[in-house]
Amino acid sequence: MTGMTVAEALRDAAVRLAAGSDTARLDAEVLMGHALGCGRSDMVLRHMRDAAPEGFGALVERRMRHEPVAYIVGEQEFFGLSLRVTPDTLIPRGDSETIVEAALSAVPASGPVPARVLDCGTGTGALLLAVLSARPGARGIGIDRSPGALLVAADNAARLGLSDRGAMLLRDWTQAGWADGLGLFDLVLANPPYVEVDANLAPDVRAFEPAGALFAGPDGLDDYRILLPQLPGLLTPDGVAVIEIGHTQAEAVTAIAMEAGMAAQLHLDLAGRPRALALSRQSGGAG
Repeated sequence: MTGMTVAEALRDAAVRLAAGSDTARLDAEVLMGHALGCGRSDMVLRHMRDAAPEGFGALVERRMRHEPVAYIVGEQEFFGLSLRVTPDTLIPRGDSETIVEAALSAVPASGPVPARVLDCGTGTGALLLAVLSARPGARGIGIDRSPGALLVAADNAARLGLSDRGAMLLRDWTQAGWADGLGLFDLVLANPPYVEVDANLAPDVRAFEPAGALFAGPDGLDDYRILLPQLPGLLTPDGVAVIEIGHTQAEAVTAIAMEAGMAAQLHLDLAGRPRALALSRQSGGAG
């Protein structure tokens, strides 16, 4: 793209990316802003006639090989927060903001502040840090079995000024004794692996995002079967757990929750698809 202006390079990149991306123009603009070291709005207002930076072409080539934009630029926005991401973590998606909204509605600001929050499989820390940022009185713990993910989560907590209220711990809910010493929580969050192992995934996802955070057996329910029966032992009597689900899994995960003595309330994402279950103890339930 030598000799092109920013505007010309953007048009060229959008055409090249269109074959493999439904958001080709947006991808090109985000990559160009990263190459220029500025935001998209600043780029449009001030830099369209400037010479395209030399490094932009290499970024476009990476995207043409299906590498996610978030991994290329190293960050992703989630619930108004700018989070660092790496291939050790899933990329936070807008659909998962449904979990945060459901959690905040379960513990409204006008009501008792959730003194303690647990995020199971914290990854980038997105869910926990979003809740802590919206509830300044809350404190929380993010757990993950990936040391690499925990480093990212801890860095995000530090960058957002939340390290004093959000601790990141190496724990694996599939291992006996993982919850020892954690205590009880007013709110538990989880976006567990829930993809079927033979699911037809976009190459951006299957080839680049961490398999251990995606796949959960032939029906995608393995981690729900392990984690949900343990939730009553983690929650305070009035505590709530908000769990992300695949859009076809509401009935199956609700059944698992009921077997564990929990009632489930379904929350839909912005596209109207099942996305989260808010779980609470049934009267006389387990735990």
